Amino acid sequence: MESHPDHQLAKSLLPKGCGAVFSFGIKGGRDAGIKFIESLDVFSHLANVGDAKSLVIHPASTTHHRMDADALEKAGISEGLIRLSIGLEDITDLTADLKRGLRSSQK
Repeated sequence: MESHPDHQLAKSLLPKGCGAVFSFGIKGGRDAGIKFIESLDVFSHLANVGDAKSLVIHPASTTHHRMDADALEKAGISEGLIRLSIGLEDITDLTADLKRGLRSSQK
């Protein structure tokens, strides 16, 4: 995003554009993250990346579940961190799925 302090650095390191894997934090921590993922239909809940299909994971409860709160914090993994890998599905379907997940996570 242009507003990010490292935007220009990213543009210089990735002149052809960035990839389709990114992470974001969700308000409500672990419980909200799990609700978010469980409410998705288009995204698959898998730990790999780079697939033709869109994937989602909640690292604190899956790939990094053995780490305690202090270790998670040191690794930069919040309880509400969600990782997405965008695949080849229609953008309208992906957007609708994410909106549904966000609504469900905040109930």
